[in-house]
Amino acid sequence: MSAPTTGRPLAVVTGASSGIGYELAGEFVRHGYDVVIAAEDAGITEAADHLRRDGQAEIRPVQVDLATFDGVTALVEAVDATGRPVDALAVNAGRGAGGAFVGDTDLRDELNIIDVNVTSTVHLAKRMLPGMVDRGAGRVLFTSSIAATMPGPYQAVYNASKSFVQSFAEALRNELKETGVTVTALMPGPTGTKFFDRADMGDTKVGADDKDDPATVAAQGFAAMMKGEEKVVAGSLKNKVQAAAARLTPDRLKAEQHRRMAEPGSAD
Repeated sequence: MSAPTTGRPLAVVTGASSGIGYELAGEFVRHGYDVVIAAEDAGITEAADHLRRDGQAEIRPVQVDLATFDGVTALVEAVDATGRPVDALAVNAGRGAGGAFVGDTDLRDELNIIDVNVTSTVHLAKRMLPGMVDRGAGRVLFTSSIAATMPGPYQAVYNASKSFVQSFAEALRNELKETGVTVTALMPGPTGTKFFDRADMGDTKVGADDKDDPATVAAQGFAAMMKGEEKVVAGSLKNKVQAAAARLTPDRLKAEQHRRMAEPGSAD
């Protein structure tokens, strides 16, 4: 393994070629971190080039498909090859798909959502958290969603996957509370990223409505992680109100509200 080349701490950020993940990587760079950034698309190399313009940080892009066991393993090996401890981990990679579970969406697509949002999250955490615990220090951020607080008609698998991430993050936080490692859940609402286009949700109300700035969401998530907070509902006041109301609203009503936002054609 190579020896450390800088005096800066090291962060790992997934889903960092664009959107919230890219902005999170930028937050780390601006706060004095070197970063290993990962995504499945070739845009991760361009993202690294842009991040290098913000200062003297060492940026290492890794193009891997985190939906696969081998992809997560390749990322872990790339991090290990730095010969450096991981001081912060932002597990941000995720994807969704809109449409009716029966009749619209493809099974392989739904299973890929589970692989990216759930399986890779567990795999990466299982591989990287032990080192933090052994050292007695580390910051971990899981990108959840306010979707975790409600059933998601026409996004059934995505919302369920984010409910898993939220529960997983809160459970790990409790398990690790005496270890020096903090776990924070970032819960954005609809954000101006490529998510809705990739999920084929351009004709939905949620896809067409105004969205939060990913840079703002990332800055709030980064700040909460560095403070060791349990979770942060990021973005607009509307998101915070929605998340607060979700604690008191029956699931059947939340499901109906989500249906009106995510049903194909609801933007008309």
